Amino acid sequence: MSSLQPELNDGLPNLDLAEFRRPTLEALTPATRATHPPRILLLYGSLRTRSFSRLLTFEAARLLQAMGCETRIFDPTGLPLPDGAPDTHPKVQELRELAAWSEGMVWTSPERHGAMTGILKAQIDWLPLNLGAVRPTQGKTLAVMEVSGGSQSFNAVNQMRILGRWMRMITIPNQSSVAKAFLEFDAHDRMKPSSYYERVVDVMEELVKFTLLTRDVAPHLVDRYSERRESAAELAKRVNQRSI
Repeated sequence: MSSLQPELNDGLPNLDLAEFRRPTLEALTPATRATHPPRILLLYGSLRTRSFSRLLTFEAARLLQAMGCETRIFDPTGLPLPDGAPDTHPKVQELRELAAWSEGMVWTSPERHGAMTGILKAQIDWLPLNLGAVRPTQGKTLAVMEVSGGSQSFNAVNQMRILGRWMRMITIPNQSSVAKAFLEFDAHDRMKPSSYYERVVDVMEELVKFTLLTRDVAPHLVDRYSERRESAAELAKRVNQRSI
């Protein structure tokens, strides 16, 4: 059996060796680990009086608490449209403070017109990629779920996965899509026993595992060669400029 391999004797002339890092197991094994409960922020995408995405979010929060997590649920009521108010708006500040507090998130949206709702998208759009020197979502875990009024679909969760990648989050493999959600909750607004409910348990369990696994090394996991090199170049430019 033969295989093709590149010749490395010629070196890597385009690589900035000063900013190159070889990944090691030691860097992924912190000397100490956090012992506080995992902090999970939950967002939902509907303002209806009986919102099934909110009810599903409540079920997820109960499960997360039973698994030892601290949870916060953001109420999107009163949140202005992105760019429709200054970022000093109280609801925007509340959302951003919760994002900074969290170590993981759950996003749950109804599917509307084959997509996630604008209500959930507005919440995500208010979360900046950069906030000073801090990236409020980078390296944090994410679970995505959706509810629909008809047959099972994955349009909303697929969209949220794309957004999670753009927000540089660690989106877990599992997900939940609850079809005909109006049939899945009882008169007390609790989710009925079903395979859908069991999937929600699976998703929350996986989220907690990934959060515990990654939260202590999240900055290392999302550290990038290109950004280290850019930062070094910017530093050199500032230090070497003739006047300040």
